[in-house]
Amino acid sequence: MRVKVCGMTLPEQLEQLESLGVTFAGFIFYPKSPRYVFKGLTTSQIRKENNVNKVGVFVNASIEEVLHMVDECRLHMVQLHGDESPKYCEKIADYVSVVKAFRISENDNIEWMIKNYMDVCDMFMFDTMGAGYGGTGVKFNWNMLKDATIGKPFFLSGGIEPGDEDRLNEFATLPIGKGLFAVDINSKFEISPGIKDMSKVKEFVTRLNSKY
Repeated sequence: MRVKVCGMTLPEQLEQLESLGVTFAGFIFYPKSPRYVFKGLTTSQIRKENNVNKVGVFVNASIEEVLHMVDECRLHMVQLHGDESPKYCEKIADYVSVVKAFRISENDNIEWMIKNYMDVCDMFMFDTMGAGYGGTGVKFNWNMLKDATIGKPFFLSGGIEPGDEDRLNEFATLPIGKGLFAVDINSKFEISPGIKDMSKVKEFVTRLNSKY
């Protein structure tokens, strides 16, 4: 199962991801985030080539800024985590792969939320609704997806933590699990915001893929 580690800020930890079997590194280009990428990384460190795919996370940024960072940092895809419209997503998707994130609450109709984005995004991400735009660390109720028709590959996010490996593997066996493209981990694998506990990341990836 593919894993994305989001909120990377340290060059030495970024270099470790490939050896741990991590598929995606997430960089948050949102200045208000405590995991803002340029607190600890430079563009040259981000753009360094390896086998880990680089995902830029943006929140209501201008199209020009997003495309500039795609070029400057050699991003493989962008994750749009704000209130971006379908038209906005379409313009970005003409240039780079787009993952549109949706913050879900218990009463939301997921199919209704995604319907206008089906033709303008490559993938979706489902996260927990919170007061702000960043990750909340609150567990997302995956059961909300069980009866939904998504129709796109998706990332599963929202408070995923050590010990969730069995539940994730069980989810992957469900009909909806066929669309599960990757799991997104962040705050539950940190010592402090942006500083990962790499031993927890390693154990999680190993346990997840030993049963998948």
